[in-house]
Amino acid sequence: MKILRAIVCAATIALALPIAHAQTMDDGIMLSKLKYCTGVMYTYDTWDHYWEGTNFRANANIGAITTRNISYVGNYGLTDHIDLLVNVPYIWTSASQGVLHGQRGWQDATFAVKAKVLSVPVSRFGALRAIAVVSGSIPMSTYAPTDAPLSIGTQSKTLAGRATLNYLGKNGIYLNGTMAYTLRDTVTIPQPYYYTNGQLFLSNQVAMPNTFDYAAGGGYRKNDTTLVATFSRHETRGGGDIRPQDMPFLSNRQLYSRIGGTVTIPVPRVHDLQYWMIYNYTLNGRNVGQANTATVGMLYTFTFEKKRGTK
Repeated sequence: MKILRAIVCAATIALALPIAHAQTMDDGIMLSKLKYCTGVMYTYDTWDHYWEGTNFRANANIGAITTRNISYVGNYGLTDHIDLLVNVPYIWTSASQGVLHGQRGWQDATFAVKAKVLSVPVSRFGALRAIAVVSGSIPMSTYAPTDAPLSIGTQSKTLAGRATLNYLGKNGIYLNGTMAYTLRDTVTIPQPYYYTNGQLFLSNQVAMPNTFDYAAGGGYRKNDTTLVATFSRHETRGGGDIRPQDMPFLSNRQLYSRIGGTVTIPVPRVHDLQYWMIYNYTLNGRNVGQANTATVGMLYTFTFEKKRGTK
């Protein structure tokens, strides 16, 4: 079996060689037909300062907020041009101070269809690929979305479209640019009213602002070793700020920029198995925490096609 690559986070690297590669929704790499890359990723995210609107502050009533996430991920090559992806996360949260209790449970399952729209050789140097992705998510449990900052999600169903342009050089050069727009469904909350963005709403239906995000990455990938740096930006299309001395609300406006890096290392003497290490840091934002986020995981590739010469 040929080695595949996979990741759960921002843009990644892969070789422009005729072998199978694992991928995520935001890179330009496609899986070969009848290949399945799967594994488990663990994420640790923590912050003790946050932006209350544009005011950067700490809050002794909550201290540091920590979120842990274990995700099952899978990528399947339906054809050489169409891949199917799935992400199933279990999340738990905690606060280092105060009386607020953390949550834990299955969050939102994400499913995606990824299609290679265009692949163009760039002279003798590599290949340029255009990728389109349609994805959606649905809550897997009845977790409470109004208990921010310790809620594990918003309970909103989503539908997203993504476009990616990726360059893979034979000398190891990697460049990736991606952008996506996400539609978010209305959320039903327990109470019959809520106050946000300077308005009182006598309803238990919360309209969620849609989101736009983009990312760019570059680095090196060769001989099964990868090193890439990324910059990403996330923006909601509407929503109000956190009120002074108040808790966040699920439809708050959220803006943030992050920088990060990804390293992959093949496991010695074990074919088709690879370590992943990812780190991200929030540079600036609005109604979000200034988070340090680290992810580690191991992913393995299976092949379901028969070897040549077998019956």
